[in-house]
Amino acid sequence: MRPCSTVMHLLLRCMRGCGRHSRSRMPRRLRQPVSYIKLIFKSLYFNSLTNSEVVLDCILEPVFWTVEVVTRWFGMVFVFLVVALTSSVVFIAYFCLLPLVLQTYSLGWMMWHICYGNWILVMIVFHYYKATNTPPGYPPKMKNEVPFVSFCKKCVIPKPARSHHCGICKTCILKMDHHCPWLNNCVGHYNHRYFFSFCVFLTLGCMYCSISGRNLFIDAYNAIDQFRHLEAEKQGVPVTGIGFLIGIVPSEGVAGKGVQEISQPPYTYKDRMFHKSVIYMWVLTSTVSVALGALTLWHAVLITRGETSIERHINNKEAKRLAKRGKVYRNPFNYGKLNNWKVFFGVEKRSHWLTRVLLPSGHTPYGDGLTWDIYPLKKDMMPV
Repeated sequence: MRPCSTVMHLLLRCMRGCGRHSRSRMPRRLRQPVSYIKLIFKSLYFNSLTNSEVVLDCILEPVFWTVEVVTRWFGMVFVFLVVALTSSVVFIAYFCLLPLVLQTYSLGWMMWHICYGNWILVMIVFHYYKATNTPPGYPPKMKNEVPFVSFCKKCVIPKPARSHHCGICKTCILKMDHHCPWLNNCVGHYNHRYFFSFCVFLTLGCMYCSISGRNLFIDAYNAIDQFRHLEAEKQGVPVTGIGFLIGIVPSEGVAGKGVQEISQPPYTYKDRMFHKSVIYMWVLTSTVSVALGALTLWHAVLITRGETSIERHINNKEAKRLAKRGKVYRNPFNYGKLNNWKVFFGVEKRSHWLTRVLLPSGHTPYGDGLTWDIYPLKKDMMPV
């Protein structure tokens, strides 16, 4: 028995002993409330199957409930933030950076930036829309012949394999991965591919903006810093340079002196907003590319192993349990590294890597999410 179990037993014995000695001396009107309190306390430790993890879950239940309520009510706020931040970066790219690209780069680089940037934007918008508006899949609530592995105590319905209950959506989800607040939706069987593709293309888009805008960010930062110093200086002090984005404006010679001074060019509101927009875009895209890139890499590892985020924890516990018995746990939903990706993306032939992965596609995933007998596809999918 674990230490928590021992402590609970000692507390119960103390309460029993105190109850026996004080039962005769306790007033009759207090016996019923005290008995009720004892019953509540014993309900936390109702049988030998209860352990420290169950007690800890009961203690943390208010915290879980608070997180679920906040996530449910602020779901639309998170969606609005994604749309607003993405739109701001697109606005800066089209109205601030695209004119510079058209004036600076050659025709080849110009076509590369336009084609690649618009392709990334179309993929991001398509997969985010599909991920937020596609239901993840729900088990049938009526009696049927579908095999199930457990029973949901909250929905009071049988749960098929790989399905789990979502406390935020208040229902069971087929092949549930997690509830994403940025989508205001669960990630499940029917929208898992859209979620992962959105993460991949948003990461690529942020990396593209961060890498291609690095020099502009440095020039904009230096320009703002130099103009900040120039504003504090007196007029007429010679200036040697102002920055790449601003340019150098020479002044006319002063009569009677052999020194040619450079007057300070006007730092307009348009210049200030341009520089701040470039800095804002670079900082935002660089931060998102690092954070979202790590999340995308983690989900790529899970897909390679044929797991979801929830199944990762379950499989680890099961592997440790079997390891103590000298056995090896094997994931029944792991069809091999390459086949896992083919099943996930729905690739049936070579052309699907282009039409279903690199281009927008609304095809449904394999299976119905209720049964997972995809082993017959294993031999057919190998040559792809």
